[in-house]
Amino acid sequence: QVQLVESGGGLVQAGGSLRLSCTASGLTFRSATLGWFRQAPGKEREFVAATTWSSGSVYYRHYIDSVKGRFTISRDNGKNTVYLQMSSLKPEDTAVFYCAASEGGRDRDYDRRNSYGYWGQGTQVTVSS
Repeated sequence: QVQLVESGGGLVQAGGSLRLSCTASGLTFRSATLGWFRQAPGKEREFVAATTWSSGSVYYRHYIDSVKGRFTISRDNGKNTVYLQMSSLKPEDTAVFYCAASEGGRDRDYDRRNSYGYWGQGTQVTVSS
């Protein structure tokens, strides 16, 4: 049984930083595709970032344009944890952030919700102006 447990959300002022964590169990973590999505009130859930496995110890990172240069996704395979470091936060980043996972690597469609079979419960991020 796969479980994803998120933590690290909260309230922060514009320009501030937060780090989200997501610890997984029940899947082959080192080769899993791991993503972060977010859903703002009244909007659809959107892709934010993903880390994908290619081969051996080669991993790639992918981001939506609006967070490039501000957010960094990383993974610690020893801890079965994926992180989303968020800096220079803006009020428009306010959303519930979800961790997502799928078994195996992929080189495309990592930004699509239906590419992921497992989801965390979500953590609220609120950025005040």
